[in-house]
Amino acid sequence: MKKSKSKKKFKKGSMPQIAIKPTFKIENIVASSELGLELDLYTIAYKLHDVEYEPEQFPGAILKLKDPKTSLLLFKNGKIICAGGKNEKEVTDAIALTMKMLEKYSKITPPKNFKPKFVIQNIVASAALGVELDLYGIASEVPDVEYEPEQFPGAILKFLVPKTSLLLFKNGKIICTGGRSEADVSAALNQAAKLLAPYSSPLPIKKD
Repeated sequence: MKKSKSKKKFKKGSMPQIAIKPTFKIENIVASSELGLELDLYTIAYKLHDVEYEPEQFPGAILKLKDPKTSLLLFKNGKIICAGGKNEKEVTDAIALTMKMLEKYSKITPPKNFKPKFVIQNIVASAALGVELDLYGIASEVPDVEYEPEQFPGAILKFLVPKTSLLLFKNGKIICTGGRSEADVSAALNQAAKLLAPYSSPLPIKKD
């Protein structure tokens, strides 16, 4: 994507700035962990109904949990990727349940009272700024913005600190990816709110 040139010159500050208070909801947390196990994936796939394993196509097996609703990618060396959690507690619970389910299929036994830790690799969050955004003006004047409306209706804003990418829509909706914590998501959205305030206007009133 490249910057799209505005057909109409946007005058920054031509309208009173609106105080933007973003709210967000975590849609997905992707986290990695090590169970300290050596897994027999063939046996696991045979014994457990909620496991998919096709080693000819991919070396990992997929375990799907109903509560918390998550999917876990399992590898022979005990490394796992957990996706689908909505908060850190769900990730913790999913990994603990997975550990309990798979211990009996391991060729090695972890130390007593071993509790696997996890590292968040990515958080996907949806947000609403509660304003309408001038994407043409943003793409013309704000650095690090990509916008090609002929190909996609959203603009992409990237921050280095915290390292995140925000997908911006005209109605003020945002998808934030790349954060490693809720604090990262909050910081990115607050930074975006200040940056985008000069290019915002009240949302159109819906007619009954």
